[in-house]
Amino acid sequence: MRKILFIAAITLTNIIYAQNFYEVSGSNIRLNNGVLKRIISFSHDSLYSHELLLQGDSNNFIRTSKDFSFSINNEKLDGYTGWELISTSSIHDDHDGAGIKIIIKGKNKWRGIQVDLNYLLYPKLPVIRKWIGITNNSPADINVQALDVEDLQTELSQVSSVVYNNYGRMKELGHFVGTWDDPVVVVHDITQRRGMALGNEAPGVLKRTAFHTQQDNIEVGMMMPGQDFPFRKWLKHGESWTSPKTFICIYANRDNGYEVINREVNEFIVTCMRPRIINLKQKPTFVYNTWNPFRTFINDSMIRKVAKAASECGVQEFIIDDGWQLNAGASSSTKGWGTNYGDWLVDKNKFPLGLKSTFDFIRSLGMKPGLWISIGSATSDSKVFKEHPEWFVENNFNKPGNLHLAEAGSGFYSSCFGTGWFDYIKQVILRLVKDYGLAYAKLDLSVITSAYTNDKKISGCYSKNHPLHRDHEESFIVIYQRVLQLFDELHAEAPELFIDCTFETAGKLQLMDYAIAQHAEGNWLSNFEEPSPIGPLRIRQMAWWRSPALPASSLVIGNLQMNDPDFEFGLKSLIGTLPIVLGDPRELSEDKKATIKKWSSWMQNMQGKFNYMNYRKDLPGIGEPQEGFFDGWMRINFENHTGGIFGVFRQGALENSRKIFLTDLDMDKNYVIRLAPNGDQVFKATGKEIMERGFVVEFEKLYDGKIYEIGVE
Repeated sequence: MRKILFIAAITLTNIIYAQNFYEVSGSNIRLNNGVLKRIISFSHDSLYSHELLLQGDSNNFIRTSKDFSFSINNEKLDGYTGWELISTSSIHDDHDGAGIKIIIKGKNKWRGIQVDLNYLLYPKLPVIRKWIGITNNSPADINVQALDVEDLQTELSQVSSVVYNNYGRMKELGHFVGTWDDPVVVVHDITQRRGMALGNEAPGVLKRTAFHTQQDNIEVGMMMPGQDFPFRKWLKHGESWTSPKTFICIYANRDNGYEVINREVNEFIVTCMRPRIINLKQKPTFVYNTWNPFRTFINDSMIRKVAKAASECGVQEFIIDDGWQLNAGASSSTKGWGTNYGDWLVDKNKFPLGLKSTFDFIRSLGMKPGLWISIGSATSDSKVFKEHPEWFVENNFNKPGNLHLAEAGSGFYSSCFGTGWFDYIKQVILRLVKDYGLAYAKLDLSVITSAYTNDKKISGCYSKNHPLHRDHEESFIVIYQRVLQLFDELHAEAPELFIDCTFETAGKLQLMDYAIAQHAEGNWLSNFEEPSPIGPLRIRQMAWWRSPALPASSLVIGNLQMNDPDFEFGLKSLIGTLPIVLGDPRELSEDKKATIKKWSSWMQNMQGKFNYMNYRKDLPGIGEPQEGFFDGWMRINFENHTGGIFGVFRQGALENSRKIFLTDLDMDKNYVIRLAPNGDQVFKATGKEIMERGFVVEFEKLYDGKIYEIGVE
């Protein structure tokens, strides 16, 4: 076997690692990026992992393990099943990831099965990313199920371990099987003071991450047969399928398992995974949406007046929500929510000059125009439903299905992305982009399962005649992957289009994950309509629950109204995510508009200086936002240590001050802290002093927030 050396080249400024990060020697494959080591061996027809260590530490994280597992036609295969090693080769990605592809072929009855095992490492991070490709070279069709991309026996004891789950914010003891709310979990051994973060990039309700289903083992992959949303993929002769990616991040010498999410995992996501919002050069920092309070009762005259008032507040993107559309042959869309879906024509009764005129007016005010579109819904009166009923999901009674409302016979139907609907809705959206200049697409409502029902039967598509899936179980992965493919193809033809994929499209209440974040810029996560101080608290709670496990700027949290008497408190809370505001800005006084515009200008200025929208971490020593406490966040550029912004909030706390500490500063540089939005200097010290000694923030009001800029002097 050929030997590929792992080397390091030193420059004056940093270490540049070799492009391979692996060595093949005899029966061993050693992965090593100078931080993490993993050894995979092939002998006696078996492939297995048996070492996973931090550099300079002899404490192994795993025992000898089967490495992966899945079933074919209900028969289990794993690293011990019997394989022939075909080849190894280097692989790379666009973000300095490098590693190895190992191709193995089954033996005996499985000789027609080829498996590609891909392992990717990144400079300076204790992270290994992995995915599997499966090719069917046998003459018969096969179905793949029960997939665990990572299937390892660990040295972490379930007796002394706790599992951080639900975006890492909750804890569970012993046996654990995760759900759709587990894009990353941490198994932390309290006694050993070390653990593993397990990342799962499978989409929506298909992700499954587990610990101690047998004995101290971990599994990262897809939902199993018998679970509510089981994974299944059929492959004909010659067909291949590639799994979603997973990642493992290991750490040691810590007593808080969540630190690995706040630090290494967060940095891996920003610098290596690089979701869509991170790569976006011009990020929106202030967005408006019409849904609250106008709902579907909108028209051109009203939109122009609201848009003018919004622009006077410094809004950058103006989104027209539900109510603009009409189906072919309909006279008006005045019936409210859930009507006139499918054809996506413009209601000329509401917009006599069409949307282009309205969009041109919005652009003339310095804002980008956007629209709400139900990505996979049509009503029975639509032309598309009448002409192509075969494009819609079949429910478990073999009738056209409604995944969103879970009500039979409502005249509202859900499409199946395993049909020609994919090309149809793609052309609808591209027409809106090309004809009207659509810049922001809020793509909404259920396509796989509803966020509002627990009935697992109301999910996916039961048709056995749709082109791209054979059965109900296969429809889940097909629909998800086709939706994500749609986003990619829209971006290819409309590179400037901002896609907001809502939690309802994702499939469950307030669901967000790595799959969505890597294909859509944002996710409308919730509809919080409570006035201050409850509304702002709920905003900060949702942002805290989902970040820093996920990019904060991909979290689009509605529905705070600009005309709330204490809206400034809400706006400060929103700055921790992607600020989207609603309400009626026409009701605001000129002074309030001027104040909001000052905040908008400040956010744009800070984004230009620090690119703060790429970052968010927890403030040291500050926990979940809740009544009677202080909370906060920091959005500091940890890549260049130039600074950023941070927020501190008093939510009814009895004390009126709190000492605040920051991280990710240069120890030796001098920093200045300024109060937003006026920029008054409040503190100056070295990075070391701010990180180790902190500084005091004081409040006069029981409910208030203070936002600061911190920058190198």
